[in-house]
Amino acid sequence: MSMYQFDRAAYEKRVAWFQEARFGMFIHWGLYAIPARGEWVRNIEEIDAETYDRYMEEFTARDYDPRQWARIAKEAGMRYVVLTAKHHDGFCLFDTATTDFKATNAPCRRDLVREFVEAVRAEGLKVGLYYSLLDWRHPDYPHYGDKFHPMRNNPAYSNESRDFNRYLDCMHTQVRELCTNYGRLDLLFFDFSYEDLRGEAWRGSQLADMVRKLQPGILLNNRLEVSGVGLGSLATEHPAPCHGDFVTPEQVIPPRGVVDEAGRPMVWEGCFTMNGNWGFHGTDRFFKPASMLIRKLVECVSKGGNMLLNVGPDRYGNIPEPSVEILREIGGWMRLNSESIYGCGRADLEKPDFGRVTQRGNKYYFHVFENTIGAIPISGLDREMVKRIRALSTGHEVRIVDHFTYANYPDVVFADLGPDPILPDQRDYVLEVEMREG
Repeated sequence: MSMYQFDRAAYEKRVAWFQEARFGMFIHWGLYAIPARGEWVRNIEEIDAETYDRYMEEFTARDYDPRQWARIAKEAGMRYVVLTAKHHDGFCLFDTATTDFKATNAPCRRDLVREFVEAVRAEGLKVGLYYSLLDWRHPDYPHYGDKFHPMRNNPAYSNESRDFNRYLDCMHTQVRELCTNYGRLDLLFFDFSYEDLRGEAWRGSQLADMVRKLQPGILLNNRLEVSGVGLGSLATEHPAPCHGDFVTPEQVIPPRGVVDEAGRPMVWEGCFTMNGNWGFHGTDRFFKPASMLIRKLVECVSKGGNMLLNVGPDRYGNIPEPSVEILREIGGWMRLNSESIYGCGRADLEKPDFGRVTQRGNKYYFHVFENTIGAIPISGLDREMVKRIRALSTGHEVRIVDHFTYANYPDVVFADLGPDPILPDQRDYVLEVEMREG
């Protein structure tokens, strides 16, 4: 029996740093970077274990430098980093006692998780690990007939002698190792529940209890209970012991943010790829431009959420150059405009036609994506209560227009950007509007 009792005040204290941070880096790295056809290659191509295991012989991690990864994240304005300690293929980037299928037995002979955790901490960023509840390599995990196993269609891999409890013992041991051997962890991203495998099928209460005892204050995502679809029991009045601390929409931004059954805004984090795959893909060059990702980060924050943006390093451990360049550009924007992101959330105003609005305390941040003809119309504010308007990137004063052409709209505050009809930053030009207290 779990002794866990949900305490909302303790919960809100626990998630405070996460809501301040708003922007993190996801890193998918493992053996799948060698075939380089995405992280689900074993599933999609129905590759057997013997064939897939050969990639381990090539896993040299030749250029692996997690300090460089952490610096790239930090310079992009990211505040936390999450690494795949083990993906669905079962290959462990850490030195576990449970299997030989791990980095310390590959040619690299390194505990890659240990180096990662130390590097991220040294850059002053929060440390997260991703851990897959699935394991296509473990002999006791369901094979034939399972929804996702690479051997799901091969009757030669029947489940007769498989003991799922033995698998759960191994899985819990690996999570215990991660929570015991690597110092403080700030976040654990479980992936994922499906069909009957959810919640207590994973011995979820016991697992969450163990993690919270070993890592007080850690944040857990909601995928012990759900797949990425569904909110989990945190959305109810009585969260289960294995509830997640945040909701995890994947490759979609919730159209209206996320609220629980009582209508309270929930803590959420959207995770997104930069191209079409999480793991390195040798021919996937469909990268989202920095301008788009800046606006999508703003959209997440304006709806009360975080953005976890993924990179898929190549087999040697290099983040692909297009990702590095995009992150560098996002970082340039963040250096000038991060006050409109960190610690901000949804505003108590309608979304403006020209872009979005985020809010922190008595400050509104109007994100201008589109040029307007004439001054910028800001609706929903009492002009008498506007203390000052500034251009966030330079801090210069932006005046409120008094001109007869605007007289028909007395309930709108018009901000004068000057004679140039083109925005100074076409990606997102931010106006900080500070309101008087009271």
